[in-house]
Amino acid sequence: MFWYHELTKHSYLSIRQNPNLLSWEDQPGVYKQYDRSFERFPLDMQEEEDRFLFHISGLTAKKSYAGGEYYLRINPSAGALYPNELYMQIRGVKGKKDGIYHFSVAESALVLLYPISKEEGIEPYLGYTRAMKGYLFLVSAIYWRSSWKYKQRAFRYCLLDAGHVLGCIEASALLKPHATQMYYVLERETLNRMFGFGNREWFLSGAAVAVPMKEQSVQAVSFSLPYAEGSGSFEQSNVIEEAYEETRLLQGCRRMVRAPRFAYRTDKLRETIFHRRSQRDFDAEAMTKGQFGYIMETLSQPVLSDCNEDISVYVVINRVLDMPLGLYRDGSYLKYGDFSQKAGYLCLEQYGLAAQGALTFFLTSNGKNYQALYQKAGLIGHRLYIAALYLGLGCSGIGAYYDDEVNTFLENDEMVLYALAVGR
Repeated sequence: MFWYHELTKHSYLSIRQNPNLLSWEDQPGVYKQYDRSFERFPLDMQEEEDRFLFHISGLTAKKSYAGGEYYLRINPSAGALYPNELYMQIRGVKGKKDGIYHFSVAESALVLLYPISKEEGIEPYLGYTRAMKGYLFLVSAIYWRSSWKYKQRAFRYCLLDAGHVLGCIEASALLKPHATQMYYVLERETLNRMFGFGNREWFLSGAAVAVPMKEQSVQAVSFSLPYAEGSGSFEQSNVIEEAYEETRLLQGCRRMVRAPRFAYRTDKLRETIFHRRSQRDFDAEAMTKGQFGYIMETLSQPVLSDCNEDISVYVVINRVLDMPLGLYRDGSYLKYGDFSQKAGYLCLEQYGLAAQGALTFFLTSNGKNYQALYQKAGLIGHRLYIAALYLGLGCSGIGAYYDDEVNTFLENDEMVLYALAVGR
């Protein structure tokens, strides 16, 4: 098992012996903005392509509290810290200039970083030899936004949150409708340098909502962007930086070429995407067997990817009508019994979520490509959000749990990647 994963496990004692005291004066900002010398294109919600982009990472609500206010986005994030940034190449899209862009969440605008010609682009850095018509997305992480609160474990959250961004791209593309190809095999070092990230930001993955232009070959574009501040304050973590470097080169990747198939109505899916929220607790109400089947069918769909890792999906069934209680995996029961309180305890004693919900999920894997498998877990988590809310249920991602005790309960020795709860 990867050393970083072992180092960042939670246990009953570690939580109590190492309380997390926040340095509020160093709290990082969550918006990256380039200076005014870069051309901006505000999103127009009357335009289909702009709606597509907004449904990936737009601001949807404002929350006020004693110390100020914060804005919620379409994509979920642990602690609402939003460590990920979204970049894209746009080529051959009606109403858009061909170029490399940054999605400025605060401004709800695309910032043109570099215009491209027909003969050049980022395609070769992603393994393409032909120009791609449409969108090539790149997802990065500014890890300090998350490590300010979650310390060394933050790299896990950066990857899970990036997976949710990929899930948002997949969901929004269904409104077009288009299949989304996820890619993890990219020339990270070169791209990081071209975008001027330094040691504060890194690319993790990307997604293609695009088709090849068969007659148009393409050369690798080269540019050098100035550094743009993305967090304000910064505190270096050697552990996180070493974990990133050791996991950025992928090995033995298997490609998944089967496309997923979802049973969504476009109009209802659009409303689901826009109104997505993370539920804070549940009312211990049951869901139906039909809803359970719909959710499991959605989660079982393949993920188009250039580096597919197997992920085990365990479900603690707490409250499903006409189904026995117990631990369930891949269509069969592993244990019968009421494990709702156990699930609540395992999720760092968040009983209002994991014990009161109808279902508690644990995603695990023994995959070797850490960045790819963790982001796939986040993407599966986002599918769960969308499917649950589509059915009128609530969902909450849980990135913190007693790792080894979860393994003991599940009777496996795989890395525990993510927990989620669904209910009413």
